[in-house]
Amino acid sequence: MATTFLPQETIRNKRDGLVLSAQEISSFVQGITDNTISEGQVAALAMAIFFNGMTRDEAVTLTLGMRDSGSVLDWSDLDGPVLDKHSTGGVGDNVSLMLAPAVAACGGYVPMISGRALGHTGGTLDKLDTIPGYTSQPDIDLFRKVTRLTGCAVIGQTGDLAPADKRFYGIRDVTATVESVPLITASILSKKLAAGLGGLVLDVKCGNGAFMDDLNKARQLAESLVAVADGAGLPTSAILTDMNQPLASAAGNAVEITNCIDFLTGRHVDSRLWDVTVALGAQMLVNGGLASDDTDGRMKMETAFTSGAAAQKFAQMVVELGGPSNLLEKPELHLATAPVVRPVYAPSQGIVVAIDTRDVGVAVVAMRGGRVTAADQIDPVVGFTELAMIGDFVDAEQPLGFVHARDDNQADAAAAALISAYQIGNASEISDGNVIIEHVGI
Repeated sequence: MATTFLPQETIRNKRDGLVLSAQEISSFVQGITDNTISEGQVAALAMAIFFNGMTRDEAVTLTLGMRDSGSVLDWSDLDGPVLDKHSTGGVGDNVSLMLAPAVAACGGYVPMISGRALGHTGGTLDKLDTIPGYTSQPDIDLFRKVTRLTGCAVIGQTGDLAPADKRFYGIRDVTATVESVPLITASILSKKLAAGLGGLVLDVKCGNGAFMDDLNKARQLAESLVAVADGAGLPTSAILTDMNQPLASAAGNAVEITNCIDFLTGRHVDSRLWDVTVALGAQMLVNGGLASDDTDGRMKMETAFTSGAAAQKFAQMVVELGGPSNLLEKPELHLATAPVVRPVYAPSQGIVVAIDTRDVGVAVVAMRGGRVTAADQIDPVVGFTELAMIGDFVDAEQPLGFVHARDDNQADAAAAALISAYQIGNASEISDGNVIIEHVGI
């Protein structure tokens, strides 16, 4: 005789620190999906998991259950590996925009499903929305077509992929249970598994501009993601990267698209951005069997950029998704610009010794370059460019950066916030290390 599923018993078991059975987890996920389990019950289980954690097998079952709550894409008709990357979020992190076309230029297929801005961190989808005509949320047929033709398509999540995660995350967001490693793991991986990937690389940020500011916590999350992904049958590796300063020298939406175009065309390449993009791409190529080892992968990525092949793939992707054909050649004709652009100078000269990166991101949000609530409309033109990095000299002629604002009052407030985020001193005070901290699962 079949046992009747009672969600409160599953909650009780996890509350008491027991290991949940695969059937309990699967039934609970089904209840989340079809709304037969209440918000209060979902919140209660989330809190129980928050305090008592999950085993690897529990997390794998939860991840697969959320994956199977909606459509799972099948790319078996493609003649190359299907690869992707996920970043835990940072400031000036526009890596996806260059990474996807570069990996495509090396023979991979990258159907990258990206998100919108979250908290003080920028969203790839919001950046792409600044390109006129670009269809950032196409239907599945167009998504497949562009991926097949171009090798890459960077878009937003469709409602068909992992709907259980969408409801679960929404409840976690308002019940102080977001910061649970097994739940973060299942949330990230369920969407990636639903995308039908054959290999994944994770960029886990650590530092004052990351959600994980502690190295041990970042390492714990990376290890959990790699272990659960492998348990779910998805070859995965992770790289811990530094977010104690902005990754790109631009922070905002349209300004980060311009920064991406400068990178792809070689007009200006931020060194930290180059290091992270090449490192992630190399691992994607290794995971997909397109490179023999990390050194080979790096060489292939560097060639993709220096030869112009990555730029060509990016341009093709933009056109296939409805954007302008000459975006790379004439970005100024298509990307909106701020009415007020002016330099921001430090109150004293010296060396940049530290940056409160989170505060830089918050300053962009305060200009409406990010969201306070989910319904907020983003202003695409605001942000910062030519940001000074740790070790740079600033004085009355060399600014901390340039503010892009709607009006003078907004520019004044943003400039004050930027000045406050920077610490000026001398070279002996610098404790900055490499942008690549360590590799996990490689």
